[in-house]
Amino acid sequence: MMILKMLFVLFVIELIPFIFDNSYAQIKSGGFGDSPFERDYGDVKFLDAYFGTMNEKIEIEGGDSNIPFTVVFANVGTQDITGIRGQLSLPLGFSASDGPGSIIYADSDSNSLAGENFHLTFFVNIDKNVKIQQYPGTVKVDYSRLRESGVRTTFADFNFKITGDSIINVRALEPFLTSLKTNDVSIEISNDGTAPISGVDIVATNTQTELASTSSSTTNVENVVILESNWDVGQINPKTSKYLTATVYVPEGLKGDTLRIPLSISYYNSHGDLKQISKIVDFYIKGLIDLTVFNVEVIELSGTQMVVGEIINEGNQDGLFGFVTLQARGDSNIVSNTQFIDEIEVDAPVPFNIPIEFDGDLRYGEHEITITVRYKDSTRDEVFLTHDTTIFVKEPSNDNEDGPDSTMIIIPIVLAIGVGIYIIRRRKKAKIEAN
Repeated sequence: MMILKMLFVLFVIELIPFIFDNSYAQIKSGGFGDSPFERDYGDVKFLDAYFGTMNEKIEIEGGDSNIPFTVVFANVGTQDITGIRGQLSLPLGFSASDGPGSIIYADSDSNSLAGENFHLTFFVNIDKNVKIQQYPGTVKVDYSRLRESGVRTTFADFNFKITGDSIINVRALEPFLTSLKTNDVSIEISNDGTAPISGVDIVATNTQTELASTSSSTTNVENVVILESNWDVGQINPKTSKYLTATVYVPEGLKGDTLRIPLSISYYNSHGDLKQISKIVDFYIKGLIDLTVFNVEVIELSGTQMVVGEIINEGNQDGLFGFVTLQARGDSNIVSNTQFIDEIEVDAPVPFNIPIEFDGDLRYGEHEITITVRYKDSTRDEVFLTHDTTIFVKEPSNDNEDGPDSTMIIIPIVLAIGVGIYIIRRRKKAKIEAN
């Protein structure tokens, strides 16, 4: 009986730890029961890891070298820490800026006060074959508490991403504007990088108060009229473009100048950070060549019928290397012919005259023709102006066909009279000398 009591007491003593353990399972060291969230306590807590510095995240892509990689921590302990030193472990394709095989180290340049954040910045080389995606990493942090000997160590696993790099370029699809008229302008906004940009908003700014080192304005956009000045572009994916249009009126005084339109571009990069950059779109302002063909008719000159007319330039720029071409339309059999007229000056009518020749039989009456004026502007671009009209080709007069040419009769008579006068004057002179 005594033996049974002793066995029972031993059984109760062995059972007590299990009873108390189950009763206080929620305060186990290292976690709270079977919670899916780990709750390990320490002095250092991991917050974030990204490419960039403490003040700014940066976009990167494969092949970049010596890129800052920042890991941010919080000192959640009750004491200040010092002697902070970090070691970074990244997957294949990432290496220390010191060269392959080197350990990626970083040191903090100051202590971390209790309750404050601190960071470690490592410098990393990225292999050119690294893809744009998310990658895992591990950081080891060694530190010491103030007024405490020894080194404490904390490990943190995290994920980071290769974002790609956004490269924004702007250009005018047609880089020439014409003065004295309204121009429809198209500007291309392209993302030539590997990272998307979103929320793109563009504003045409007037920087007439911004002066260069020579105390001259950096742009002359204040001298033109732009009807649109703000564009909501949205998202621009890598290697794609968006287009914006504007209506610009250029006064006469800017002829021959370069118009510089400054654009302020705001967008969100692949980190979700709002960025703002400035770009300038350049246009060359040409003079206006405004030609009109008028007074086209047929005249007869020395027995040849000719198409004559005039060209007037109502612009502010001379047309260069001008040619006028006569071409038949419809069933007309007039042969194409061209005349060189050189410069087409402003406000000075330029005449042209082109002889009429026929392909085959002469056909009198109405003919449909096209007058084409070909010239070059100040940029040496060739321009064509066409003028369609109808002319009337008359039959030549037959007055001289019934008798001999009067000219052939008059000339001998005049010569005979001249000879007679000469002979008479010689005889009178001879008599005077004889007397």
